[in-house]
Amino acid sequence: MYDIIIIGMGISGITAGIYAKRSNKKVLLIDKGMPGGLLNNIDKISNYPGLIDISGPDFAEILEKQVNNMDIPYVLEEVKDLDLKSEIKKVTTSNNTYEAKKVILAMGRKPKYLGLDNEKDLLGHGLSTCAMCDANFYKNEDIAIVGTGNSALQEALYLANIVNHIYLINRREGFRGEDMLVEEVKNNSKIEIIYNANIKSMHEENNKLSGISLDNGTDLKVKGVFIYIGYRPATEFVPKEILDENGYVKVNDILETNIKGVYAIGDIIKKDTYQLVTAASDGARVIYNMK
Repeated sequence: MYDIIIIGMGISGITAGIYAKRSNKKVLLIDKGMPGGLLNNIDKISNYPGLIDISGPDFAEILEKQVNNMDIPYVLEEVKDLDLKSEIKKVTTSNNTYEAKKVILAMGRKPKYLGLDNEKDLLGHGLSTCAMCDANFYKNEDIAIVGTGNSALQEALYLANIVNHIYLINRREGFRGEDMLVEEVKNNSKIEIIYNANIKSMHEENNKLSGISLDNGTDLKVKGVFIYIGYRPATEFVPKEILDENGYVKVNDILETNIKGVYAIGDIIKKDTYQLVTAASDGARVIYNMK
């Protein structure tokens, strides 16, 4: 049995693991994917103190090395069920059941989709939410990006080095991203911004994306569409009683839920700022404040 099980190996979960280990706690990290979480999908990070223009995968690798150097155990297994009501908590994965005195939820968020009928069928066949993963499939092709925030702008700049032309579909008149990124995008000759438009339908040939139609009457022949319209919390297996109406985990000022011994940190809790530095801060705070 463990003192603490941490579900999620993004920066908040790994930070909590580091602080728990330094507090001499028996800790286990669990993640269904790669250590680093969504860091592995980010081209460049420029706003984390002490790291200058590091790639997301490189940052994730550094975090994994730190976990290994500190001998913090972790397993890459998908969590299927949680039993949190008892004094001894149980976390059931695809392979095993683990027990702990305390559980920290740190699963982060997942990308949102547009809600079109054939969207899920085209995922991996022309539709993507990860430029780092799929960019080379569209070398010298025309593509579209949907979004107005930092993620959409950063990925547009990254993809501009690989593809032929980018239609950046902006569902409004302005941008939600940082001014510096907006200016870079506007000054990139490969990026064409289409304002006040939404994708109405996606067309396919031979089970692959062949083009899109916008609600302003425009048809675009593109081989790929990258979606960056926000995120939703990855809380599918979390008890409803500790979630708010939008699926975020509700916590108090020490990051504990209304179930004693169950905490939540990072992007699955509702907060004003979703940044790497605030997620790391949550990971430190939760261990420091844990009774």
